[in-house]
Amino acid sequence: MTFVFSGALFLGSAQTGEWPAYGHDAGGTRYSPLTQITAKNVAKLHRAWTYHTGEKGRDFETTPIVVNHVLYFSTQSQRIVALEPETGKEVWAYDPKSSPKDHRGVSYWPGDAQTPARIVFGTGDGRLMELDAKTGKPVGGFGQDGAIDLRAGVADNFPQASYGISSPPAIYRDLVIVGPSTQEGPSRGPSGDVRAFDVRTGKMAWRFHTVPQPGEPGNDSWGKDGWKDRSGPSAWGFITVDQERGMVFVPVGNPADSFYGGDRKGTNLYSDSVVALDAATGKLRWYYQLVHHDLFDYDVAAAPALIEVKRDGKTIPAVAQITKMGLLFILDRLTGKPVFGVEERPVPKSDVPGEESWPTQPFPLKPPPLARMTMKREEVTDRTPQAARFCGEWFDKLVNLGPYTPIGTKPALRFPGTMGGGNWGGVSFDPKAGLVFANTSSLGGLGQMVPAREGAPMPYRNEGGYVRFVDENGYPCQKPPWGELSAVNANTGDIAWRVPLGSYPALEGSAFENKGTINMGGSIATAGGVVFVGATLDARFRAFDSRTGKELWVGDIGATADATPITYQGRDGRQYVVVAAGGPGRFRGLGNSASDGGDSLVAFTLP
Repeated sequence: MTFVFSGALFLGSAQTGEWPAYGHDAGGTRYSPLTQITAKNVAKLHRAWTYHTGEKGRDFETTPIVVNHVLYFSTQSQRIVALEPETGKEVWAYDPKSSPKDHRGVSYWPGDAQTPARIVFGTGDGRLMELDAKTGKPVGGFGQDGAIDLRAGVADNFPQASYGISSPPAIYRDLVIVGPSTQEGPSRGPSGDVRAFDVRTGKMAWRFHTVPQPGEPGNDSWGKDGWKDRSGPSAWGFITVDQERGMVFVPVGNPADSFYGGDRKGTNLYSDSVVALDAATGKLRWYYQLVHHDLFDYDVAAAPALIEVKRDGKTIPAVAQITKMGLLFILDRLTGKPVFGVEERPVPKSDVPGEESWPTQPFPLKPPPLARMTMKREEVTDRTPQAARFCGEWFDKLVNLGPYTPIGTKPALRFPGTMGGGNWGGVSFDPKAGLVFANTSSLGGLGQMVPAREGAPMPYRNEGGYVRFVDENGYPCQKPPWGELSAVNANTGDIAWRVPLGSYPALEGSAFENKGTINMGGSIATAGGVVFVGATLDARFRAFDSRTGKELWVGDIGATADATPITYQGRDGRQYVVVAAGGPGRFRGLGNSASDGGDSLVAFTLP
């Protein structure tokens, strides 16, 4: 099959109703042109088939792809599996025998007259691999026996450090573009550089330094020596591609150490940035930093979705980037300039010795925050008298100074915590309606910086840095909503609608039913006027009216869908919707979540 690229949309097989890339198209819009399932009939969906991986107990965050009537996905252990998309019957499976690590899917290269199509993916132990799409066997001409070692030349001096691939690579023409997942701390370790490789041979084509080296612009943003052997910042999230303009858009994570930056005085480019590169050469086109001198673990990981903004009679190609802060930045795709404006606002100062927190942070003028960024005493939960007392007493002992409250020498509460807000689930975009859909959590996080033990690599450490602000039963300590799905008008920057997302099962029948849950994963949009999303801690899969936010359908999937769904048309002419249900992952135990594990890929269709 020949693929034709135009703008942000991935045409060719996409026109036949398939799902050929993680984000449906190379630009990550996660929008399907299919219209068989509509807002009027979606309530009739029923389960068509279920595939069990047999690997319960690990995070299952995969998003499948469907190309040439085959569905491909990765399991919890990173096995790559091909299925018949109409039945869920296994076609082939390949085990790369990788070390465990989060894994969110695979990519597809269509091949040409001389070269068969290939499935491309990374592994948790730092390999980039290619399989024959038809047989599932490693491609011999790529690297050595179908694999290249991404650690070589990058992690040589840090053999024990974490370095692997968790997200599907991006494909631009004959290049595979990939970023690694690296350690959160200490500060010295493998780089998080983005690299491109020849899809046929595995030879490196270019490398972009996420920490500018001496002589490169931005090197001085790390202080005198802060750039040396800096671990990360890693591009572990989802890279998108504007095929027509030859640009790639990279979400870059936070610097290491995640919470102490005394050894990296400055803004720390290109951490916490959207970086636009020339796809053929890796040269910098522009960047926009979303967090200066990150001390909050607010890494950017969601796919920079390539959208269009219609304003003043003009169409502006743009990038929509959701963040852990719950802020949605809409940037001009060609220049990186904010479409609706951004202002630098003063934020609290850290009191940690040796730390130089940045005095301001960027806030979009539009849209407003899509998640809670601070909390007042009167907003403490009243779910039960016991929860109110528990959370109120805790709140009174914590420092909370508003957005970007630093983790200081006293116990601090910040909103959002390290899990967001938004996260890697990102956004979907309906180009006909001009709406961007984002699911967010409102979950506070705690921390306190204390002196590290003698001989430790960093002078201070975050004690309890990943503790969540929840009551004794695991429900958020603030009043709801606790999770939301929002639609933003891309042409005005205004919120079109905003509704709670999810309902904790144990609270149903009470005043706290349908108040939202903490969520992880993403949504998709369809031309049928439906937004599909799992993500919630209630083992349910939902459909919403894309124009109004009305909940249209809820399906039981047995475990949390900590993943992003897809939709496609089978050879039988039926439209299917598929999502991975593997359990609550990092949110295990919060709010009596419905399941501690699952291993299902679940497909729905109309009768």
